[in-house]
Amino acid sequence: MLETLVQGVLLGGLYTLFALGQSLMFGVMRLTNTAQGDFIILGAFAVIAGVSLAGDAVPWLVALAVLPIAFAFGYALQRYVLNGTLGKDPLPSLVVTFGLSIVIQNLLLELFSADPRAIETNGLNTQGLALGESLSLGVLPLIVLAIAVVATGALQWLFARTALGRSFRAVSDDREIAELMGLDAKKVYAFATAIAFVLIAVAGALQGMRTTVSPSDGPLLLLFAFEAVIIGGMGSFWGTLAGAMILGITQQIGFRLDPGWGIWFGHIVFLVVLVLRPQGLFPKTRG
Repeated sequence: MLETLVQGVLLGGLYTLFALGQSLMFGVMRLTNTAQGDFIILGAFAVIAGVSLAGDAVPWLVALAVLPIAFAFGYALQRYVLNGTLGKDPLPSLVVTFGLSIVIQNLLLELFSADPRAIETNGLNTQGLALGESLSLGVLPLIVLAIAVVATGALQWLFARTALGRSFRAVSDDREIAELMGLDAKKVYAFATAIAFVLIAVAGALQGMRTTVSPSDGPLLLLFAFEAVIIGGMGSFWGTLAGAMILGITQQIGFRLDPGWGIWFGHIVFLVVLVLRPQGLFPKTRG
């Protein structure tokens, strides 16, 4: 059981990275990005393509090089496409991001085919850290968990302690009043999406290092991200971390009982939380 709980926490770290961008975009703009999973896969394939083009380049360096590209792409996407979909009706943003999901999947299929691929890490994804005789922790999952915790804390600090974070909170709480105070809501939204896309690129790179990825994987990753956000609470970063941990542990318990039950157990917990506490377990943390 200890091994199951530990592996669940490590899996939860990966799910946290899947979900943080979604939590950020919803918390600031009330926008649900249905292409979240496909953008994660796009980030993974961007690193794969970069490593292929650069020859013997270290994948970590390629992943770092992808981050500013992801920032610029997210800023432009929000500024010139998604801002036009925002309003009281959530349907336009859902339709546009769903369309982007289809475009990304077909683009990746055209460029890379349907064959699964992975980012070569020179054996890092198979290295383990032995704790006693019966427990071994993967080095890469530990790195993923550390990055997830640091990213969550950094986002919470950004929102609570910086001028940009105060701008995010202002346009989220009341856009009209924020604009009367001199804020350009469209630019603020664009910066929020740019940061979210950096997180998406990090999640994609780590997913590609951890396992194989294919162009059709996006919808499943979106489901995991959405479930983690709902369980934890929409717009809550520490809640997203907690929700991802709960989802990861639940799935690992299901896998331990029966290999076919893991994903199903996670869905059951998601539905229970959605029925009993639709606002999530830890909604809207500020401090």
